[in-house]
Amino acid sequence: MNAQDREREYSPSSAIGGNYAPFIAQYQSLSAEVHARLPWQRDLRYGDAPRACLDFIPAAQISPQKAKLPGLLVFIHGGYWQALSKNESAFLAPAWIDAGFAHAVLGYTLAPHATVGEIAAQCCDALRYLVHHAQSLGFDAGNIVVAGSSAGAYLAAACGARSGVPLRGIVPVSGVFDLAPLMGTSINDALQLDAAQAEALNLMRDELVFPPAVVAWGEIETGEFKRQSQAFAYQLMQKNTLCQMMEISTCNHFDVIFALGDPTSRLFAATRALFNEMTTYGTHETDLSTLS
Repeated sequence: MNAQDREREYSPSSAIGGNYAPFIAQYQSLSAEVHARLPWQRDLRYGDAPRACLDFIPAAQISPQKAKLPGLLVFIHGGYWQALSKNESAFLAPAWIDAGFAHAVLGYTLAPHATVGEIAAQCCDALRYLVHHAQSLGFDAGNIVVAGSSAGAYLAAACGARSGVPLRGIVPVSGVFDLAPLMGTSINDALQLDAAQAEALNLMRDELVFPPAVVAWGEIETGEFKRQSQAFAYQLMQKNTLCQMMEISTCNHFDVIFALGDPTSRLFAATRALFNEMTTYGTHETDLSTLS
């Protein structure tokens, strides 16, 4: 693949004619509405960096008579590690709160002010914060699923492999898991990846162990985004990791994530099923911030 083709293939807006602004506006408007009408706990600080904060909303009802606390769905936003924030990323909450789950949305430092390794380390820190405060926040620390879109898909998967937190599952949606093809594209202007960093951050490495996963992407995506998701899913299956993969029809890179907030969708159902998954798996903790 030549440089021009690679630039196009790793520019997700190229599959929709280049204009993704309406989808960002939809993230913003839906999130503002959800912030206004649901009882969020905003800007819970998990680290020292200005953006090292998360937003949390408890499950709709926690009965003292209920035998178990609710599970937690964590969402990590996309933006190629260099755009957006948790503030535009609250739109999944209504469906998951209505289904009886708590919900958290992670913030993180954006490139070029942080490397991808540092960003991934922040997300792992946020997960550990949530586990540490699970009792006071009111959810089951042993029943967490982490989802993410685009760059957030990479971060969700990195959390699954490297946070040390025993997740019930991960839901990477339209992600890039091998970062090497980004070198030589405009995306890398802010990321500043070199070959050694890209290899160290490669989530396709054989030694990595992941929890059960639902890997999804939109029908209207570039070939490379589809290939990367499929390759990641196949790698999990080859390791006998429980994995379901799905292409979401009629959706593109920017609106496919709305399926995760639609209780009637296959993606919502598959993600919810992860919370009931009792399979155990190994985890290990890696200091990703050193991979800079």
